[in-house]
Amino acid sequence: MMNRRYAYENSFEVKEKIDEVKIAILPIGAVEAHGPHLPLATDNILAERLSERLAEKVGAFVLPTLPYGQVWSLRDFPGSITVSNESLIRFLVDIGSSLYNQGFRIWAMVNAHLGNQTALKEAARILYDRHPDFKIFYFFYPGMNTVAKGIRETEAVHSTYFHACELETSIMLYLAEEFTDMEKAIRDIPQIPEAADYTPTPWQEFTKTAVLGDATLATKEKGEVIVETALERMADILRRAKDELV
Repeated sequence: MMNRRYAYENSFEVKEKIDEVKIAILPIGAVEAHGPHLPLATDNILAERLSERLAEKVGAFVLPTLPYGQVWSLRDFPGSITVSNESLIRFLVDIGSSLYNQGFRIWAMVNAHLGNQTALKEAARILYDRHPDFKIFYFFYPGMNTVAKGIRETEAVHSTYFHACELETSIMLYLAEEFTDMEKAIRDIPQIPEAADYTPTPWQEFTKTAVLGDATLATKEKGEVIVETALERMADILRRAKDELV
């Protein structure tokens, strides 16, 4: 079986494998506050484990995890490290061009931090203009919104955000239970002002914990539903993209 970890290949053998595989997967996360029960590297852990499972399904290489992300909203919480969208875009464009030059024709960015999505989308657009035959995807738990409605026990505090809450903690229990301390899980239901959708709003204005919901209600079973739904969606999209390669 092929080693899925790209970084552990060697230069003498990797080119032939790239020509066969064609798909590179980049886990992308962040280092940021995730309440008292989850580590700062939560998004990195989730992105990496999702990527490894996805690679098994589609026969792809997993690149080393990109561990830093755009964490503007939580940048002032203890432990958070942020980079600008501009820095992230440029970094991703450089990585993407390098992958294309090596022979990859499909690149899936598996993102576990919502704050990165703007940069990922912009980087993909720049690369599309440079390399029209390079298929680039930026995934963030596809299908999650639909299945979350059926498993969530508490009302969402926001239409888009979920963070260190019932849902993300459930995903951690399913993918990385060893990093999840449910004895420290808390319930924090902040009131997020409507204006936060239309003006820059640091999260400390509405939460002191960085938890957006009831993490005590998290279960491994809920996490399984979310993760397996996302994996099937991503795998289907990548298989079809590979079938379409000339």
